[in-house]
Amino acid sequence: MKKILFFSHTLFIILLLSLFMSFWGGGGGAAEVRGITGEAAAGEATAGEATAGEATAGEAAAGEATAGEAAAGEATAGEAGGPRQIYLIEMKGAVTAGQASFLHREMQEVDPERVQALLIVLDTPGGLLDATLDLATVFGTAPVPVIIMVGPSGAIAASAGAFLLISSDIAAMSPGTTVGAAMPVAMSPGGAQPADDKTINFLAGHIRSIARQQGRPEEVVERFVTENLTLTSYEALEKEVIDLMAHDVTALLEDLHGWEGEKAGRPYTLSTRDAPLVGREMILREKIQDRLSNPEIAFLLLMGGAFFIYMGVGMPGTFVLEVIGGIVLLLGIYGMGLFDTNTTGIILLIVGLSLLAAEFFTSGFGILGIGGGVSLLIGSILLPHEPLMAEDWYTTFLATAIGVAIAVIALSFLVITMFIRSRRGIKEAGSFFRPAPKAVVVDDLSPHGTVKMRGELWNASSQDGSTIPRGTEVEIINQEGLLLFVKEKNPA
Repeated sequence: MKKILFFSHTLFIILLLSLFMSFWGGGGGAAEVRGITGEAAAGEATAGEATAGEATAGEAAAGEATAGEAAAGEATAGEAGGPRQIYLIEMKGAVTAGQASFLHREMQEVDPERVQALLIVLDTPGGLLDATLDLATVFGTAPVPVIIMVGPSGAIAASAGAFLLISSDIAAMSPGTTVGAAMPVAMSPGGAQPADDKTINFLAGHIRSIARQQGRPEEVVERFVTENLTLTSYEALEKEVIDLMAHDVTALLEDLHGWEGEKAGRPYTLSTRDAPLVGREMILREKIQDRLSNPEIAFLLLMGGAFFIYMGVGMPGTFVLEVIGGIVLLLGIYGMGLFDTNTTGIILLIVGLSLLAAEFFTSGFGILGIGGGVSLLIGSILLPHEPLMAEDWYTTFLATAIGVAIAVIALSFLVITMFIRSRRGIKEAGSFFRPAPKAVVVDDLSPHGTVKMRGELWNASSQDGSTIPRGTEVEIINQEGLLLFVKEKNPA
């Protein structure tokens, strides 16, 4: 029992640590969205220089705050007479629901009086269809121009990346990059296969509609979907799929200085020379969404959840593997896009409360409590920040929920620790019953009879087969079941 508990908890802790390490560690093929400071933009001014010695955007952000908020009342670059800020984001890896949520929040919070454009450096092999369509809508309704640059050299904008590039207000590519191959695929036991004609025709029409809105050649971009057409940066520029080509962000900003265009019926002119670049970063909820909705991680979660449940059915009684499997399977289903973020957060909260209630009415030994605490923790983080709710209320709710979840997990671990210690104590104690060192003969032992020990009557037998008379004090030598073997304590 103790070994099963130890093994299961070790697996659970390793799983949690792996997930949280992936939220911040990046790499390993997982999708990344991270802000780029001016230092990474090859000589561009940092947000700190633009605010006269204030902290850089990454330091001031503390996970969520913008560089303008960190200035604490300092005049913005635009108010000081200089060019307005440019938000700079790098999107690398699969297009996920976390990226869509991140960019949607950025567009809701952006202030056109302080920010003149959003610049995205893109390198993606594709991604989730729902997230791609959401991002295309976000770009089309953004309050500021969206600039997408496929870079650096060697980067690609394949599949979903082609949709994003076409959806941008200004499209650019670095030399040595590629765009296209956007034919949708369907997963089957035999591997990836082209999607059905209905899906292909719909997406072909949709990308034509986006291209027409952005003034790009409809016939060419349609072939991205219908024929898996792929273009190099030079071919894309020649066919007017993109607007310009630049080696890096610095060269792109120089080329865009004075660029005139129209967004939502309103004309704009970019002033990108010496414009401060502000790196934008995901908050914790968006990092979790990004990691979970990565197709590779979602698949591993699905398989891991099914495995834990299968193992739990084979070892009933501890609830450990069943609880782990249920939570992991639910996260995998969310990652595959079958549940949206709202639904997943609410389900996890309900599961967490149910597990806590079950802990009170069953002998779960703290296992159900830990599962409930983890479900509450993840569900609270995944709950979206509704725009109509006050910021203070959301912050207070999140802090309360996380505090309660951590307290429940700590209390459950305490219960488990006490349970394991009690089991160890019983094991070290040996047999559950230990006879007293001596007893008194009630009925003559010849050699079998009765003795009184601790006020109880026991069947007994003399060790050497001799007769021991009534009233004699005897020493207990051994016990076999309910029979005691004794010898006379002080033989004559």
